[in-house]
Amino acid sequence: MNQYSNYLCNLMRLTFQQAVDWYHADLLTLGQAAQEVRWRLHPEPAVTYVVDRNINYTNVCVSGCRFCAFYRSADSPEAYVLEREALGRKIEETLALGGTQILLQGGMHPDLPFSFYEDLLRWIKDRYPIHIHGFSPPEIIHLTRISRLDLETVLRRLREAGLDTIPGGGAEILVDRVREQVSPKKGSSAEWLRVMETAHRLGMRTTATMMFGHLDTPEDRIRHLLAIRDLQDRTGGFTAFIPWSFQSGNTDLPLLPVGGTEYLRLLALSRLVLDNVPNLQSSWVTQGPKVGQVALFFGANDLGSTMIEENVVAAAGISFRLSLEEMERLITDAGFFPRQRDTYYRSVVA
Repeated sequence: MNQYSNYLCNLMRLTFQQAVDWYHADLLTLGQAAQEVRWRLHPEPAVTYVVDRNINYTNVCVSGCRFCAFYRSADSPEAYVLEREALGRKIEETLALGGTQILLQGGMHPDLPFSFYEDLLRWIKDRYPIHIHGFSPPEIIHLTRISRLDLETVLRRLREAGLDTIPGGGAEILVDRVREQVSPKKGSSAEWLRVMETAHRLGMRTTATMMFGHLDTPEDRIRHLLAIRDLQDRTGGFTAFIPWSFQSGNTDLPLLPVGGTEYLRLLALSRLVLDNVPNLQSSWVTQGPKVGQVALFFGANDLGSTMIEENVVAAAGISFRLSLEEMERLITDAGFFPRQRDTYYRSVVA
């Protein structure tokens, strides 16, 4: 136990082997260490959240990831590309509910030209005062292929059209041995990291994520965390890290889901390893509100989104919902005070 006491006193940067040791430590000791880091980074007893909506502009995707229950082929009777009128209604409802951003993501559609995405961004920005947090790295890599433009040009043009920040989706596990089994058409770990590094170099901010609990091992998860930490050392462009557990319903990976204990273990380890990423988000969307609340004592300082709309996790048979009032009550009941934020983690005054 001496190594754990030393860590709490000195907050040493963890090596790979030290992270492995911490992963297998007593859960409460691990949580205590993570919470110590949380308080040093965020000494005020506040927990933040954002009011936003996940808008999936299409469910058509050529990637065919084994873990995804949401995507459809282009010829499926359930395939769609969201009409502008429907998109506008969703944004108007989000604004009416006090929302400050939309999370705009979709599948890797084989037939939509690059101009579709630029026109979509301009259409939104011309009409609505909303932050667009959109297009995960695999989508952006897909856009470089269909447009035959280099990555920096694609990012610059998306930003000029209205893209503000980039979500960390599509990271899954940043270990190619795993990616080749669960999402072989989605690009390599290096490609995901290259999108993020290029975006950061252009002055854009992004989040980082991890989806774990499928064909990955604890060591794979730690390699993923170290890859995020290494990139953050170079760029400082990640605003937050959001891990969530794989949900197997209706997917091609019929595995038992990761429970709350394993989720809290990974969350706490993330807080210890990612000493340079300022914010850690609790994932109540996959684990439910109660585990999401407990996560506030395992290193998380953010409760994520009110999720006015969420489709991808719901397609796997998991559908937790929280109203703004319920989210604030969860935070208050845990002994913190709630604070609405924007995408950059700045306070929003109601």
